[in-house]
Amino acid sequence: MGTALDDLIALLDLEPLEVNLFRGVSPKEDRQRVFGGQVAGQALVAAGRTVEAVDRRVHSLHAYFLRPGDPSVPIVYEVDRIRDGRSFTTRRVVAIQHGRAIFNLAASFHVAEDGPEHQDPMPAVPRPEELPTFQERVTPYLDRFSPPVVEWLTRERPIDSRPTETPSWLDPAPRPPRQDVWIRANGTLPDDPLLHVCVVAYASDLTILDTALLPHGPSFWEDRFMVASLDHAMWFHRPFRADRWLLYHQSSPSAHGARGIAEGHIFTEDGDLVVTVIQEGLIRPRR
Repeated sequence: MGTALDDLIALLDLEPLEVNLFRGVSPKEDRQRVFGGQVAGQALVAAGRTVEAVDRRVHSLHAYFLRPGDPSVPIVYEVDRIRDGRSFTTRRVVAIQHGRAIFNLAASFHVAEDGPEHQDPMPAVPRPEELPTFQERVTPYLDRFSPPVVEWLTRERPIDSRPTETPSWLDPAPRPPRQDVWIRANGTLPDDPLLHVCVVAYASDLTILDTALLPHGPSFWEDRFMVASLDHAMWFHRPFRADRWLLYHQSSPSAHGARGIAEGHIFTEDGDLVVTVIQEGLIRPRR
């Protein structure tokens, strides 16, 4: 039997259908819609597999979530090879279900070059080995939940995540719109740099929009808001491995007009800033 990480690697291993066409599937779970990080990761895989120059890696992506994905049917990814330049390669990917676009991504790839360097410092937070595992964190709260939810909470996960504070879905008391979460793949990944980037793209959508909800105190299990990702942008500054600990430092500068925006900075354990993330999401009060 494979591990949860094996399942994630398989999820990101798209089936080639034709030149510039790929097909991805969703995990067999009881979901109403496809997880946004899955679509972003799969679309980035599709873009990367059309980049033939081996000397360039993805440095940015910009994406829009257009419609909820249907987890019961495959997703077709159509790649447009917009530009192959001397230093940069640009790709556009459209994810299609039922004949309609559900997601649009633009990604840019860049050759390695030398240049000036600076970065913001990593915040001072507890180390991941000092924090409880996900299972240790949720075990005291399991009697709150129904058996199906308990089964979902206690299953193996492809991403090992360790927040520095109790997550808001366990403690919904209002708090400032900031959170820090250590993340890493729950096992060892192959050395393919594109896979490491796509795993982090997948993981980047797990908690970032929650940050915009923190001052308003809703529990994940309440139904006060309709919450959905609208757009997602990432910049990859330095090489990293997704199977080593990464600190995801997240904050939300604003929420207004039924939308909230959150930004994240991802650091290695050594303090290198490797990724910047910005996402805007729908936070619509239910009437």
